[in-house]
Amino acid sequence: MQTPKIIALYGSPRRKGNTAALLKKAVEGARDAGADVEEIVLRDLKLSPCLEIYGCLKAGDCAIKDDFQKVRDRILDAQGLILASPVFFYTVSSHSKILMDRFQSLWVKKYWIDKTPSEKQNRSRKGVFISVGATKGKKLFDGMLLTVKYFFDVLDMELWQSLLYRQLDFQDDVLKHPEYLQEAYDTGNQFARIIAGQIQNSNEQV
Repeated sequence: MQTPKIIALYGSPRRKGNTAALLKKAVEGARDAGADVEEIVLRDLKLSPCLEIYGCLKAGDCAIKDDFQKVRDRILDAQGLILASPVFFYTVSSHSKILMDRFQSLWVKKYWIDKTPSEKQNRSRKGVFISVGATKGKKLFDGMLLTVKYFFDVLDMELWQSLLYRQLDFQDDVLKHPEYLQEAYDTGNQFARIIAGQIQNSNEQV
């Protein structure tokens, strides 16, 4: 059976924060299920914001040369993506948003260059989103979920599951909730198994 390939994106500016702890458990679960998981810490990359110069109009490739091309290729080559980001003003972190905005080049390719109709888009790949916020507001995650959904959409990915946790503000707060960490592990494990099953079914149909 082909090994599922998953990319795990650490979108938090804190290396050892609550978001990172949850993502690490999800990665552990996915690996225990046999997945090949590559972890990428966005704060370590050299990523310019989108400058909207529309160099991508020629062929759908971003004209800014930095670490984006490397990350883009790895994400597009994977069967699954796990994105983790804390809440910043009701959306994702700046590190996460910069990466998302750079995928505008892929949006241009899909909809302006290739003119791909929605009914012909293949969303067999899947994604998981993990986030934590400090408050307990009912709409705490509403804005960022829209952002993440349409980010996954341009990647031809289904937002398979979101893990959203409120009232986790200070570092290590999540350690007081082992049930959250267990849920992250279980989600990563199930995620990898579902992707593996999809790969097997696809191979059997060839």
